[in-house]
Amino acid sequence: MIQVKTLTLLGSTGSIGRQTLDVVRHSEGNLKIHALAAAKNVKLMEEQARLFRPAVVVMMDESAAHELRDRLRDLSIKVDQGMEGIINSVIAPQVDTVVTALSGRIGLEPTLAAIEAGKTIALANKETLVAGGDLVMSTARKMKCKILPVDSEHSAIFQCLEENSETTIETIVLTASGGPFFGWTKEKLATVTLEKALCHPNWDMGAKITIDSATMMNKGLEVIEAHYLFDMEYDGIEVLIHPQSVVHSMVEYYDGSVLAQLGRPDMRLPIQYALSYPTRWKNPFERLNLRGKTLTFHEPDLEAFPALALAYTVGRQGGTLPAVMNAANEVAVSAFLHKKVSYLGIVKVVEKVCSEHHVLDNMDLGNILDADTWARRRAEELIS
Repeated sequence: MIQVKTLTLLGSTGSIGRQTLDVVRHSEGNLKIHALAAAKNVKLMEEQARLFRPAVVVMMDESAAHELRDRLRDLSIKVDQGMEGIINSVIAPQVDTVVTALSGRIGLEPTLAAIEAGKTIALANKETLVAGGDLVMSTARKMKCKILPVDSEHSAIFQCLEENSETTIETIVLTASGGPFFGWTKEKLATVTLEKALCHPNWDMGAKITIDSATMMNKGLEVIEAHYLFDMEYDGIEVLIHPQSVVHSMVEYYDGSVLAQLGRPDMRLPIQYALSYPTRWKNPFERLNLRGKTLTFHEPDLEAFPALALAYTVGRQGGTLPAVMNAANEVAVSAFLHKKVSYLGIVKVVEKVCSEHHVLDNMDLGNILDADTWARRRAEELIS
């Protein structure tokens, strides 16, 4: 008999959150929702609350929480607000698994709180490990908590590692779609518009991660995430451009064997695996059809896409520098989305902020948050 798992879902109104709820809907009662949390999309949160009937919903935005309370007054659902409300929703005793699908560094504190409360983490928020990887992983080891990856690439690696000793791994190969600008020169990239950057060829994602994919910063963040999740040195993590997004990642072993995980570009598959682990559940989702498909792989162009090279450099230096890179990137991407900085200007801002940072190696939460705050302020100054 399958044990029902009770979830708190952080970021329920975002792309990963909505797909997680689709997985819950198809789980035949194996998953139930205790709490949903989001920033300020009141209309969608009301729809989700009425459909899934959680005990608690949380809005980060205070005015959104007030409006949602009014809309849900006919239901016995508690409406909470702010970071305190989110943390209370993840540490609730009835919660087994916390799905961290918030966008950005804001996921760090609730993830740590959930780990300290002994919850299993289904991690869809790579910025948490980029900003606080040492702290998060050491806390998880201390609390004997599972961190199960939701990113398609890290889920692929996790699946390829099953039943295999991690001591025999030679290389982790992260695949990247290449985004909408694969094959473009640096000169051509100077003509990129916001509208073009938001058109990803394979994946349906939120705006921030879509822009990160276009700059390849997303793959850089994933390299740092893989370093922490799989305890792999950066020299053992490679990136290959794979435009078809069918091979989600690979693991090469010492004997030369390579294991790959394949699937359709559908985030519901890695989400479901993180939530069903260690078993696999049947689902009605469309299957992969390889008939007539050609799969190709290419070296990334680090000159045209310097964000990937920057992430390797920053990851190797460690300390508070990855938190600074992530924070500066969040600010720069937001500025690009508001047409305040050019596409090429995103990485220039991030490089400049990183070059000015005095790196601290003491990775407590206070130092991480201070570095994050400084980087955001400095990036905003450079943009204005």
